Amino acid sequence: MACLSDKSWSSLPEMLSRRLSVNHEQENGETPTSSLAFPFEKVFPVYAMSGVVKPESDPGSAVSASDSGDPIWDAVKGEAKLEAEREPILSSFLYASILSHDCLEQALAFVLANRLQNPTVLATQLLDIISNVIMNDRAIQQSIRLDLQAFKDRDPACLSYCSALLYLKGYQSLQSYRVAHALWSQGRSILALALQSCISEVFGVDIHPAARIGEGILLDHATGLVIGETAVVGDRVSLMHGVTLGGTGKETGDRHPKVGNGALIGACVTVLGNIKIGEGAMVAAGSLVLEDIPPHSMIAGIPAKVIGFVDEKAPSLTMKHDASKEFFRHVAVRFVEGRDMVVSGVFVIF
Repeated sequence: MACLSDKSWSSLPEMLSRRLSVNHEQENGETPTSSLAFPFEKVFPVYAMSGVVKPESDPGSAVSASDSGDPIWDAVKGEAKLEAEREPILSSFLYASILSHDCLEQALAFVLANRLQNPTVLATQLLDIISNVIMNDRAIQQSIRLDLQAFKDRDPACLSYCSALLYLKGYQSLQSYRVAHALWSQGRSILALALQSCISEVFGVDIHPAARIGEGILLDHATGLVIGETAVVGDRVSLMHGVTLGGTGKETGDRHPKVGNGALIGACVTVLGNIKIGEGAMVAAGSLVLEDIPPHSMIAGIPAKVIGFVDEKAPSLTMKHDASKEFFRHVAVRFVEGRDMVVSGVFVIF
């Protein structure tokens, strides 16, 4: 098992849209402050149960956090230190979840295991499963960082990388799905479905483990999100809450939508059937999509129709949901004018 290393990931800064500048203390070999040295095992069960220890890193590829060449992890740790100083009551939580770990992979596995545990699936068991998947899958290691950057860049409510990792269920449910998808790809379908059930119950998000989802994804709020078994979501896509990528009935085979790179899908959008949402398309909130959508088009309505085209190559990155405001204002004015038509000088047609 190995954390991210500077040899394997020297190009990581180029993959990230930007870095976060964090003002935190330089590490000069100082020991953690007493405020962080809290017996967190009394609060968080993973290390308290069955004598579980943290996964060992591969000495051949893992390096210390200060030499990791991983700006995301460095930012997460710096933010956690500042937050522990500002809110001492959270110091044990921050130490257990972030500061006690050697890399983002270990911290994420700990967070997910504690979120998804239940009386019959223990946190220790989940930690072992999730750690084994994440620590041995380079694709997931890249995706968890690009997803984290997406949340930080596109969600104005995301205060920091640390807050996304610890508190945003959109991010947590997405990474939990990635683990379930890896298990499904390994032929461990029963375990993948069991994990999907836990994800659905805890986060209110239902993503089939066989679905294929790219990287740099934003699941904003995520509540009520449903993605079917044969659905495909490209890279850099943003999905709001209540989105359904579903089928149209009891047919089997390839039956779910395919969403192109850079698409922006608004809140409570329903897309049904094996249809294509073109690259860079924007779907207005509340739309019902039943047929293919051209790339870089703007669609709205029930059923959804093309109402224009967007200038941005990837509207998912700009998150301008009001791009069609002028169009809808024009439609509203025409509707009101139509209602006010006077017939025979006496009756008004409503």
